[in-house]
Amino acid sequence: MPTVTAILCIVVAFVVSGVLFGFIAFKKGVAYRKQVAETELGTAEEQARHIIEDAQKDAETRKKEALIEAKDEIHRLRTEADKEIKDRRIDANRQERRLQQKEETLDRKIDNLEKKEEQVQNKLKNAEAKLEEAEAIKNHQMEMLEKISGLTAEQAKLQLLDALENELIHEKAVKLSSYEQQLKDEAEAKARELISLAIARCAADHVSEATVSVVTLPNDEMKGRIIGREGRNIRTLETLTGVDLIIDDTPEAITLSCFDPVRREIARQALERLITDGRIHPARIEEMVEKARRDVDQTIKAEGERAVMETNVHGIHHELVKLIGRLKYRTSYGQNVLNHSIEVAHLSGIMASELGVDANMARRAGLLHDIGKALNHEIEGSHVEIGVDVCKKYKENPQILHAIEAHHGDVEAKTVIACIVQAADAISAARPAARRENLENYIKRLEKLEEIANSFEGVQSSFAIQAGREIRIMVKPEVIKDEGMVLVARDIVKRIENELDYPGQVKVNLIRESRAIDFAK
Repeated sequence: MPTVTAILCIVVAFVVSGVLFGFIAFKKGVAYRKQVAETELGTAEEQARHIIEDAQKDAETRKKEALIEAKDEIHRLRTEADKEIKDRRIDANRQERRLQQKEETLDRKIDNLEKKEEQVQNKLKNAEAKLEEAEAIKNHQMEMLEKISGLTAEQAKLQLLDALENELIHEKAVKLSSYEQQLKDEAEAKARELISLAIARCAADHVSEATVSVVTLPNDEMKGRIIGREGRNIRTLETLTGVDLIIDDTPEAITLSCFDPVRREIARQALERLITDGRIHPARIEEMVEKARRDVDQTIKAEGERAVMETNVHGIHHELVKLIGRLKYRTSYGQNVLNHSIEVAHLSGIMASELGVDANMARRAGLLHDIGKALNHEIEGSHVEIGVDVCKKYKENPQILHAIEAHHGDVEAKTVIACIVQAADAISAARPAARRENLENYIKRLEKLEEIANSFEGVQSSFAIQAGREIRIMVKPEVIKDEGMVLVARDIVKRIENELDYPGQVKVNLIRESRAIDFAK
C-alpha cells in the first residue's frame, strides 16, 4: 500500500512538473514570438520608409524627365509652327504677286478696250456719214428712174411683185406636186420596209384554239358517276361553274361547252381533279371547283405578269395586269388574244423605234389594245368601248386610250402611236395560220389540193395533211422515173400557186417506191 501511494505521488509530481514546465515554455514562446513580431515590424517600417524614399526619388526623376520631354515637344511644335508660318507667308507673298500681275494685265486690257471703243466710235461716225451719202445718192437715182420709166417707186414695186407672184404660183404647184409624189413613194417604201422588218423580227408561232374543251375519262363507267344519282353531280358542277357538260356516245370523253373561257377552264380543271380523286359528290365538287378557281386566278395573275415583263411595259395597275392574264383564256377566230396582244406590243415597239416615236408608249398601247375582250362576256358593249372605259378607270395616258379607241377604225387615228397599233394589229391578225378560217373553206381548200395533185399523169394517190400545209403524193414508179419527179413537183407547185389562195406555204412531197413481192412455197 505504501508503495502504491508512493507511485501515485510520483505520478502526480511528474504531471504537476510537466504542467509547470509546459506553462513556462508557453510563456517563453509567447515572449519570443512577441519579440520576433516586434523585430519584423521594425524591419517592415524600415523597408516602407526606404520604399517611400525610393518612390519619391523616382517620382522626382520622372518629373524632371517629363519636364525635359515637354520642353523638347514645345520646342519642336514651335519650330514647326514657325516653319508653317514662314511657308504661309511665302505663299501669301506669291499670291499677292499674282494678284498684282493680274491687276496690271486687267489695267492693260481696259486701256486697250478703251482705245478700241474710241476707234469703233470713230468708225461708226464715218459709217453714218457714208450711209447718209448713200441714201442721198439712192434718192437721186430713184428720181431719175421715175422720170425715165414714167412710174413711181410704188407702182414699179407692185408691177414686179405681180409678175413674181404669177411665176411663183406655177413653180409652187409643180414643186408641190413633185414633192407630194416623192413623199408618197418614200412613205410607201418606208412603210413596206418597216412592216417587213417588224414581221421578220417578231416571228411568232400560232396555235388555233377552240371554244370547247374535251375531258378524257378512264372508262365509260365514270360518266355515270359524274352524272350522279338523279343527275345531282352534273347539276352541281354546271351550277357552280356555269358550263354545259355534254355527255354523249363519244367513248371515254366529256365535252365542256361555254362561251366564257375562264369558266370553261375552271370546270375542266375541277372535273379532271374529280376524276383523278375518284370521290364525286356535291360537297367534293364544290371543294374542287373552288380550288380550281383559285388556281386559275393564280395562273391569270402569273400570265399577266409574264406578259408585262416580256413586253417590258412597267407601271400598269395590278387590276389591268389581271385582265391581261385573263386574255390567256380568250380566243378570237381561234387566235389566242394574250399571244396576239404580246405580238402587237412587240411589233408596235419595233415600228415606233424605227420611226423615232416613244417605243415604251407604243408597246403599252399594243399590249392594252384588246383589254376589253377580257370583259366582253360580262359587260355589254364592244371590246373597244370596254377597253377604253377600263383603261380610263385606271388612269391610263390619253394617247393609250386613243390608240385603243382607233385600232379598229371606230374613230380616226390622230396620233402616230394609234396608226402604229392599227398596223401591228392587222399584221398579227393577218399572219399565216394566225386565225382559223371557217370549216367549209378549209375543206374546199384541202379537196382542191388533192384534185390538183391527182390531175397529173402518173399520180397514184394524194393526201393533204398538216391542215393543208403539206400534200403527200404517191406516184406510179413505172410512169414517173426518179429524174422526172423534180419536174412533176415543180409543175404541181405552179398549179397550186396559180389556182389556190392559202396562208403561208404548201409543201409538196412526192413519194416513189418500187416493191417486189414473191411467195415461198
